[in-house]
Amino acid sequence: MTQAAVKQFVIKIHSRCNLACDYCYVYESADQSWRTRPRTISQRTLLAAGSQISAHAERHQFDRVSVTLHGGEPLLVGHEAMASIVETLRVAVEGCAQLDISLQTNGVLLDETFAELFLREGVRVGISLDGGREANDRHRVFPNGASSYDHVASAVRLMTSERYRPIFAGILVTIDPSNDPVQLLEDMVSLQPGKIDLLLPHATWESPPPAALPGRTVYGDWLVTVFDAWYDAPPVVGVRLFEELMHALLGGASTSEAVGLSAPESIVIETDGFFEKSDILKVAFPGAPETGYSVFDHTIEEVLEHPGVRAMAQGLAGLSATCRQCPIVTACGGGLYPHRYSSANGFDNPSVYCHDLGRLINRVQERLTIDLRCLQETADYGAGPVT
Repeated sequence: MTQAAVKQFVIKIHSRCNLACDYCYVYESADQSWRTRPRTISQRTLLAAGSQISAHAERHQFDRVSVTLHGGEPLLVGHEAMASIVETLRVAVEGCAQLDISLQTNGVLLDETFAELFLREGVRVGISLDGGREANDRHRVFPNGASSYDHVASAVRLMTSERYRPIFAGILVTIDPSNDPVQLLEDMVSLQPGKIDLLLPHATWESPPPAALPGRTVYGDWLVTVFDAWYDAPPVVGVRLFEELMHALLGGASTSEAVGLSAPESIVIETDGFFEKSDILKVAFPGAPETGYSVFDHTIEEVLEHPGVRAMAQGLAGLSATCRQCPIVTACGGGLYPHRYSSANGFDNPSVYCHDLGRLINRVQERLTIDLRCLQETADYGAGPVT
């Protein structure tokens, strides 16, 4: 049997944040382990993490691996520390594999000094923004309640300028059905981000989605409206969720953990050096993400053999009986693993967004089917009679 391996790593370099987003899975969820973790990753921990990633890449003869710098808010480490972190990882890993580095930020501290560093080092930057001013400031505000919109919109404009656009990875949007779906899409398009990703608020059967209503597909209806507007518009912005679903429905493999049957492809390393299965598991219960393994005492191969990590990587076999019997399971994939949790059955459930995902997937499939049929009829008509 081939030994388990992974090419993507998330390293938490700062465990605090300068915003107070009320839906944050790190600070507002069941797991509060951030309170006891170091604010900033130490050089010792970073070196150990780089050494583990390098050794793993060498053992599996990988040509390249990727690291996402994350938080909290990663830019809180400051300019000098950020430069040192990037250099330390490159020195540790690039002796045996090409290292691709990315970073996810709330954008508040993103300035030209950071942008120049990221451009020089080839670090791709993603920014979190939930729409226009009104939509964004429903949830993404400073601890004193002040708006974050101007700071983040300025960061997006910086990254979409001609100089920095090559390293801009796009915008991450957390969905709130209170926001007008078409207006949100228009607001995103106006920023010309190239790509956006729509994220369902992290929730479980124990802590349901905030806008959920019994017997209704509130999130699904909202997503369908955005999808139809996007699908009918000129291709000015990519929407990852829709593109991944279309790819899966057409027989491809999803590259997203949110949909499709592909196994999770990343391992999380916290600021204290402990490995986590997925930090999104913080929404489930205290300790849910923990493995008990650290970069100082365990190899990445050992982490991948941890029962909790293996449970997340079983594909179709790891889904509930309800999901395995569902006709759209290859596209849905049971949804995001943490969203399946209940105290009664653990993760042996459909996603808490099951019906919302079904609503969206059926609409995407309907639109694709109609257009593919039209293309086939056009091709048949153009071929003419066979003589």
